[in-house]
Amino acid sequence: MTDQSITRFLLTPGTDTDPAETAEWREALSALITSEGPERARFILDQLAAMARTPQVGWSPELVTPYVNTIPVEQQPPFPGDLAIEERLASLMRWNALAMVAKANGAYGELGGHIASYASAADLFEVGFNHFFHAKSEQHGGDLVFFQPHSAPGVYARAFLEGRLSEADLAHYRQEITAPQRGARGLSSYPHPWLMPDFWQFPTGSMGIGPISSIYHARFMRYLTHRQLLDCTGRKVWGVFGDGEMDEPESMSALTLASREKLDNLVWVVNCNLQRLDGPVRGNGRIVDELEKLFRGAGWHVVKLLWGSDWDGLFARDLTGALVKAFAHTVDGQMQTFAAKDGRFNRDNFFGQNEELARLAQGMTDEQIDRLKRGGHDLVKIHAAYHVAARHQGQPVVILAHTKKGYGMGTAGQGRMTTHSQKKLDEAALLEFRNRFNLPISDAQATNLDFFKPADDSAEMRYLHERRRALGGSMPRRETKAPQLPVPDLASYAQFALQAAGKEMSTTMAFVRLLGNLLKDKQLGPRIVPIVADEARTFGMANLFKQVGIYSSAGQLYDPEDIGSVLSYREALDGQILEEGISEAGAIASWTAAATSYSVHGVPMLPFYIYYSMFGFQRVGDAIWAAADQRARGFLLGATSGRTTLGGEGLQHQDGSSHLVAATIPNCKAYDPAFAGELAVLLDHGMREMLVDQNDVFYYLTLMNENYAQPDLPEGAARGVVRGGYRFAVYGEGAPKVTLLGSGAILTEAVQAARALAADGITAEVLSITSWSELARDGLHAEQRAMRGEAHGTPYLHELLAGTKSPIVAASDYVRAVPEAIRAFLPEGRRYLTLGTDGFGRSDTRAALRGFFGVDAAHVAQAARHLLRG
Repeated sequence: MTDQSITRFLLTPGTDTDPAETAEWREALSALITSEGPERARFILDQLAAMARTPQVGWSPELVTPYVNTIPVEQQPPFPGDLAIEERLASLMRWNALAMVAKANGAYGELGGHIASYASAADLFEVGFNHFFHAKSEQHGGDLVFFQPHSAPGVYARAFLEGRLSEADLAHYRQEITAPQRGARGLSSYPHPWLMPDFWQFPTGSMGIGPISSIYHARFMRYLTHRQLLDCTGRKVWGVFGDGEMDEPESMSALTLASREKLDNLVWVVNCNLQRLDGPVRGNGRIVDELEKLFRGAGWHVVKLLWGSDWDGLFARDLTGALVKAFAHTVDGQMQTFAAKDGRFNRDNFFGQNEELARLAQGMTDEQIDRLKRGGHDLVKIHAAYHVAARHQGQPVVILAHTKKGYGMGTAGQGRMTTHSQKKLDEAALLEFRNRFNLPISDAQATNLDFFKPADDSAEMRYLHERRRALGGSMPRRETKAPQLPVPDLASYAQFALQAAGKEMSTTMAFVRLLGNLLKDKQLGPRIVPIVADEARTFGMANLFKQVGIYSSAGQLYDPEDIGSVLSYREALDGQILEEGISEAGAIASWTAAATSYSVHGVPMLPFYIYYSMFGFQRVGDAIWAAADQRARGFLLGATSGRTTLGGEGLQHQDGSSHLVAATIPNCKAYDPAFAGELAVLLDHGMREMLVDQNDVFYYLTLMNENYAQPDLPEGAARGVVRGGYRFAVYGEGAPKVTLLGSGAILTEAVQAARALAADGITAEVLSITSWSELARDGLHAEQRAMRGEAHGTPYLHELLAGTKSPIVAASDYVRAVPEAIRAFLPEGRRYLTLGTDGFGRSDTRAALRGFFGVDAAHVAQAARHLLRG
């Protein structure tokens, strides 16, 4: 690099009080680079920077580099593919994706869909598909790829050319109900494993969930490797995300984790098309600069991919740095305008800013200026960036790829404010698009939105299949082949809970003891992943520190303060506990990675994530929904649950609604067990359902921190525990009769109320309701079968309440809507009154809280007497 070339990038403003001395420093650096090479120059600069950061100078480096490509042209590796064929294939993907969305909206305007995002990301995808994204094979464990959700049509378009999807399938985009009726497969709007279980691996449709999930999946791969469960060496996690998506807190929240863990198996490609849904991402600034600062500050290696190969000549002729200076003063809003306008406009308004820029554009036609590519549309430049990223060691890598949203859509959408919502194109726009990418289709085919697929023996199709064969096969591809995991006999680890004999303990304490026993099982134990968000001691799990250790990629480099304690803190490379710090978003992302390991890695794991129940569905419900979409299998444990069991903590810690939210997730089985024996039965049943039967469900179990006497589990009660409830006991022998339903901590209040009623000569039958939502689902299914004229059988709730016709009082530590869920499925003629904890929580004793909300024994008994008088 010459002194003159260095000068191009010296744009820092400020008054130079001694230009001659400044020139000498520049010449010295230039001479050092020439004689000793860039490595020595970097070393010297590091030494000088260390001195400059002392308090006497107080200097810190600017985290933003010039607005040019990180990889200079002379350092680009040779492009290994057939550039012409790859460009033709990318054009075909673009066309079929556009046709898919436009055709669907031409027929049904309500379906929606997106064209512009994939138009900007197509080349980024194609270089990955052709050269970097490994599928799982005998030779390779397979890469994990998180696709920008609005670009799903482009992934379908490639699958069509590969023969994985038919023309009829493409014609039924976003028509998942109609398609099977017509012999086709409906294609989901975004990546949804639940809806396309053999195709999509990761749900990314909810912005921000994909980025944080990719980080924790990369870390979980290290966890599997360090615990010697699966060697994930050589595998990468790739994420293609939008620059607007980086506004989501989840996108940014785990960046430092990735660098702290040195996750060099992680590569993000941020598609910087400069546009969100409604307009510029940073109209008055530059998102690339902002992201560079953010990622560099977080410890990532940043690769800027800004300008295509046709800019190389311009940069080479620019001896004064005019281009770099112009870019440094062009905000994204203006850059978007340049993208939307033609070559003449760009000649006049960009290159016309000064004489130096104008001279650079001399000899170029308006069309050549219009065709100047941004880096994210140049296959050669993209390959160079991916090549560097895939080989970088010691840090995660982010590629900031500059693109145009709606690239190639011309006046119909390129760079326009309305681009994101563009779903239809008129005939002129379709022909313009056809011509722009030299597509081999006629005018009639273009205006009819016909899909195009080259002949099987064409050079393009042969090349397409050869490249994927070399990388292990088609992607994305979701597999579910995983061995069954044996579950130990229930009595071998849960006898203390099944026959508790009145011993006082909380269900949280019972769970921790059950978990500790399961961890000792030689077959299942190593596959268990305990997860906490910095609350292990709160939940009494400190004994597990010594037993299985806390996972740390660095081991333990210090002597903990409590090293002499039986419960001392212990980190280890092969540690089993994932302690995520105060981050429920991080913990649920870790849980998802472990809960889907059976499909992602072919290694079934069993995660238990225990947390304050209020900080679950209410706080990270979107991430839990995404885990459900990804067909997670595992346990979520909402500890210190209910609105009145966590007395002193108050409003934001007291959970009265998580069971209401959990009930809305179809593959979540939610239970509120009152006793240790019930909890043990649910753990056993859940493990067998997920690990042996391999059903795509997960369990939400609420736990209490209140100590009370734990009875033996009644004989024959296990079936009812799983189905949602069982007869616990009958109190009294009087003629008036009442049925009391209680769940969780409030079951003990129902028992006290029954005893009080019995003392007044009223017979009270107490039922333990372990799951209001499972009872409601059972009733709904029976009702639906009846509506279809099928033999529907009796709802389990009818069986549970058989034998009496007494009125029913139902009470829980949750809002009344939870017990109200079963009202529609009660036997005919039964009066039903619900008690719950509607409203905001408060700080006080449990007794005061239960009295305030009207769910204590006195209020349950009062409600029963009211019904009997009625």
